[in-house]
Amino acid sequence: MMKIAFTGGGTIGHVAVNLAIMPIAIKRGYEVIYIGSKTGIEKEVVNKQFPNIKYIPISSGKLRRYLSVENVKDIFKVQKGVLDALMVLKKEQPDFIFSKGGFVSVPVAIAAKILNIKIIIHESDVTPGLANKISLKFATKLYTNFEETLKFVDKQKADYVGSIIRDDLFLGDVNKGYDLTGFNQDKKVLLIMGGSLGSKKINEIIRQNLSSLLASYQIVHLTGKGLVDQSYDQPGYIQYEYVSDELMHLYAISDTIISRAGANSIYEFLALKKPMLLIPLGLDQSRGDQIENAKVFEKAGYAKVIQEDYLNHSTLLESLNDIEFERDEMVQKMSKNAFHYTPERLLDKMLQDIKSK
Repeated sequence: MMKIAFTGGGTIGHVAVNLAIMPIAIKRGYEVIYIGSKTGIEKEVVNKQFPNIKYIPISSGKLRRYLSVENVKDIFKVQKGVLDALMVLKKEQPDFIFSKGGFVSVPVAIAAKILNIKIIIHESDVTPGLANKISLKFATKLYTNFEETLKFVDKQKADYVGSIIRDDLFLGDVNKGYDLTGFNQDKKVLLIMGGSLGSKKINEIIRQNLSSLLASYQIVHLTGKGLVDQSYDQPGYIQYEYVSDELMHLYAISDTIISRAGANSIYEFLALKKPMLLIPLGLDQSRGDQIENAKVFEKAGYAKVIQEDYLNHSTLLESLNDIEFERDEMVQKMSKNAFHYTPERLLDKMLQDIKSK
């Protein structure tokens, strides 16, 4: 029986593709294990969604691009992580590893190289993150969401595969969406998403402009954990901290989406042909990956973009008006260019690439 080890963590974005591929591997009869951090979000998500999969925690340190005393401590954490990963891989002996990135993936990639185990890594953003830059030195292949990423990596190792879209994303039921929200079909629906942790800035600007927005839209607001404020509850406006299985039904009734610019999410919007207003995380909160993602989508005509520093009443309403004016053109461009792999196709490609290397 083939055994596949998955790794990656730190954010939902470093787990999502793994979650899409693992059930396909299990359905085909392969053994699946997950190597993650001891306290990261991946542990909670994998244990909840796949309680029968062996989750194996290892030590991991944060990789920083700036000087910090913590860097010294984390050197030892990474070294311990490599030793942990060596022990895990020697014991489990997977046929190959699929890595989605994040800090925990680096020790696994190093250990895999030492043990001569093939590893394929996946990069969602336009520019590779630091963890994947390091891991690429030890990897067999790199798969990319964006074709533009090929300019930043060794092309002999990299393949552009487009986004990885789960089949169930297209199973959203309009009737269930309206039942969940209590909305009607006579007015457009605006879906607002601030990422897995939510966004106080986006939440504030939406709530400050609710009366203007409700004149044109019914609003579904995914606020982030602990950020629901019931004092704003009113007809046509519904709040959730976050949703899981219900999201596909909310997508089904949504006409426009306001969101951060995480690669996995915006490619889902593209596949569903949903015009989007993107508010990427700024350089004060990230390495700038979402800014680059948003630029690519704006240039392609899939999205309008507001940098967070310029987010205010005027820019919000003007950008939404622009989307309404250009809606048909945006949807047409999305229809022509929504290239993506299904999890089944990506797993097939992995197996082919592993055999050919």
